[in-house]
Amino acid sequence: MPAARAQQVAALPWRRRNGSIEFLLVTSRETRRWVIPKGWPIVNLVASNAAKREAYEEAGVDGRVRRKPIGRYTYSKRAADGSRQTCVVTVFALGVRQQFRDWPERRERTRSWFTAKEAALKVQERELRAIIRGFTG
Repeated sequence: MPAARAQQVAALPWRRRNGSIEFLLVTSRETRRWVIPKGWPIVNLVASNAAKREAYEEAGVDGRVRRKPIGRYTYSKRAADGSRQTCVVTVFALGVRQQFRDWPERRERTRSWFTAKEAALKVQERELRAIIRGFTG
């Protein structure tokens, strides 16, 4: 019997700029690769609001989150002991309305806006690339 896959939630922060859609990516804390804000579900919060909280904590943004997921992707999470766990991430679109100068993980991550084409090239997960490329706002 295969091991249960861990469930996570993520926000895909986006905005419209000069008629085009841009996405906000952040660097992961350990490997410094470009990712979207994600984390574990939070007790007593619906999944979309948990994703919204992750966007604030990791990327310092707030806005309108959609309650319906726009997609899912899987990735292999490395634990502190070196073991790996497959995680399934449910992604919620977050239309950014506010970007803060200070936020909880500001000193641990870099954030940057990218065009859809650039963002799709920056992330490593194939399924996440497809979500970004297929997003229309």
